Amino acid sequence: MSSMPGLTIIVTSADPTRFHAALSIAAASAATSAPTRVYLHADAVALAAPPHDCPDDARYAAGGLPTLAQLIEEVRALSVRLIVCQTGLALASLDAGALGPNIEAGGLVSLLSSLGDDRLVTL
Repeated sequence: MSSMPGLTIIVTSADPTRFHAALSIAAASAATSAPTRVYLHADAVALAAPPHDCPDDARYAAGGLPTLAQLIEEVRALSVRLIVCQTGLALASLDAGALGPNIEAGGLVSLLSSLGDDRLVTL
């Protein structure tokens, strides 16, 4: 178990650049063995649906950085918990099971009530 406090990141908009930033932060946190989770709130849930593209993907790749799709795979491999808002699923007409592996549905109340000593970042 890590001596680092956990990290919970809440993504609040359907902006793929913010999602990229959230996943980058999550990957760095998970690399320290800190328990890490990313929660996609309301409209941000649409970001979990394929295709996983970001307008800056070509620029990131040219700079040696991972694309959004690569980051999603990286955080999955690092055991980052990806949680999608249940209300957001309804807003986006999505089913959590269709979003791919390691994505779970959850609510904001349960997320906040389980923060414990986690650090909280909102993007």
